[in-house]
Amino acid sequence: MAWTYLVLAGVLEVVWAAGLKYSEGFTRLGPSLITGVAMAASFWLLANALRQIPLGTGYAVWVGIGAVGTALLGMLVFKEPATAARLVCIGLIVGGIVGLKLASPG
Repeated sequence: MAWTYLVLAGVLEVVWAAGLKYSEGFTRLGPSLITGVAMAASFWLLANALRQIPLGTGYAVWVGIGAVGTALLGMLVFKEPATAARLVCIGLIVGGIVGLKLASPG
């Protein structure tokens, strides 16, 4: 269950990162509320995952999921460039996430 919490926490990190963009510096109420709720839920899920997953592994995976998801969202939704170099770097992050999962106990 801890890994499920960790993945969900990472997905919510993408939600709140996008929410930061849409909130326009917390000047728009709706996106600001969604951002705050997603942040709180993401941290809560991360904290619960870290009860069973080592800190270094859990935090790195959480950040990695957030970074990959946010970078892909930027390319797909915000029309940021999808250069070969960016895609290779995203692939390296995914490889690191998978490696950490495979190297982790439990």
